[in-house]
Amino acid sequence: MLKPEFRHFNRASCEIAKHGDNDTLPFDLDVRFCGDQAEALASIAYGFYNELSNSKAQKDNHERIAEQRIYCERLVAPSGPTGFRVVTKIHPFWNIYLNGLSIAIAEVLEPRRSESAHSYRFLSDGGTELFDSQQSWRAFKESTVSDVVSFGDAGVVVQTDISSFYEHISHHYIENFISALGGEGVQVSLQVNALLSKFSAGRSFGLPVGGQGARVLAELFLNQIDEALTMRGVRWHRYVDDYVLIASDTAGAYQALAELAQCLMDYGLTLNKTKTALLSSKHYCDYVHAQLGDNDGEVTKLRSIDLKFDPYSDNPGENYELLRETVESLEVRRLLNRELEKALPDSFLVTQIGRTLRLHSPVVALDLARTLLNEQNLHAFRASFPTIMRGVANLRSDIRFKTIHDALDGLLDDIPQHSGHLLQPDTSLLHYLRCLRFSSTPKRGRFVRQLFDSNRHNAVHRGCIDCWRGWKDRAAFNFLRNHWAELTPECQRLYWVASFDFGDEGEKARLQVRRAIGQSWALGIELPFDEKKDKGKLAGHPRGAEPRFARVYADWAEKFVNVERVGNAN
Repeated sequence: MLKPEFRHFNRASCEIAKHGDNDTLPFDLDVRFCGDQAEALASIAYGFYNELSNSKAQKDNHERIAEQRIYCERLVAPSGPTGFRVVTKIHPFWNIYLNGLSIAIAEVLEPRRSESAHSYRFLSDGGTELFDSQQSWRAFKESTVSDVVSFGDAGVVVQTDISSFYEHISHHYIENFISALGGEGVQVSLQVNALLSKFSAGRSFGLPVGGQGARVLAELFLNQIDEALTMRGVRWHRYVDDYVLIASDTAGAYQALAELAQCLMDYGLTLNKTKTALLSSKHYCDYVHAQLGDNDGEVTKLRSIDLKFDPYSDNPGENYELLRETVESLEVRRLLNRELEKALPDSFLVTQIGRTLRLHSPVVALDLARTLLNEQNLHAFRASFPTIMRGVANLRSDIRFKTIHDALDGLLDDIPQHSGHLLQPDTSLLHYLRCLRFSSTPKRGRFVRQLFDSNRHNAVHRGCIDCWRGWKDRAAFNFLRNHWAELTPECQRLYWVASFDFGDEGEKARLQVRRAIGQSWALGIELPFDEKKDKGKLAGHPRGAEPRFARVYADWAEKFVNVERVGNAN
């Protein structure tokens, strides 16, 4: 039975700290904040949930959220070499709230799902890992091949996907499906509906792309389609919105496709006709083997390598060394040059190369970075631009690569001149800014200031402020201080963290606005917190024992900066 608990919100906070708030965006300080203050944030979330779910007026579950000012921002992200999609950046608390509700939903949903659904299989005891990493897209493809082989040469396969799936999911259906889970499903469904409406600019359809909550809700929605297909006798496999249907002959394959189209139409969705194909079993198996790189040992190894290196594992040194030795054994430079010869490079392979940069020696890493960031090459690798920037940021932040930092800075500073068009998508720009924050140069100083003045997105403004914080730019700090009242709460919070790098001047700046932050940063749902009476009361408390979001953030900021200083000194 569905019943959100404190542990669900706490797990949501810790998961965000481990994996980020959105898989298309770079980590920012809010991600660290979620991890360091997981218990306090979960406390506020759980207290608010209890207040709503226990309300005598059921409509409060929707209306209390609907009346709140909830920061969220729709950003453009690249999708493939020529496509784009919209992703959503959400206020850290409300991201935790949605994800906490979704984790409670996933717990109830998972036992009801078919084994043919391969995506985002929930781990009830996975800690910060919400989903089974063994259930990957690659594993999905390999499962389809195993199933197709059982049909022999006569088998026919349909490969298809749903057209603009995330954008077209109906909130009304999501609400109904959550309610049907039982327990406190009705209360949760009303809250989720209100949140989705906020994140969709008031529209009644669409999920906020990039977060874990949306993944759970998407699987909840598609579980209805899965059940309908099974009831109709269709042999199917699915990974998110990618379907593989298998039949013994062409007529059966066409009928299965028609059944899928009918099931989707019942919920207002359609198939992507440009990505629908009927293939013989041999053709399909050959295609998948080529897609997975099974005919090239080095490509296969690079594609399948697990780069989820966990520095907090029981044996991080050994895990890291095994990864490094595996990558060093590959001819990565040769593989990269081979991709350059193609009219359309393999974006996933280039992405893997970007992810492995930190596993090479400094000399090899710089050579690969020069190839990736070269004026003639970067446009060809545009589908992997965010991942390339992540790889370069890893090098730039790692003291082991200090000998190549100046060279990397020179490569980065040239990008706006020769490849400025690649910085047009919002998420690509954010990843680029993340690379700039380590040191200041005249070029990037001018670039960041012009960007702050001309760009309208909060997320981009925060990226600029983070650069100024990293550079300890006193002129920029004074500029922000004089424009405090014009800053959004999201930018004010990052400015507050930056103020600790400016000694007495920063302290005076904080004193000036300390009384204002309680109102400016308020969520709008907290109850007062009496430090003397309620100190230490977080989990399992009456609502009056909650901390306030603004106070939690302000206290965390000072502790974080002190820890950061100790780390830098060491």
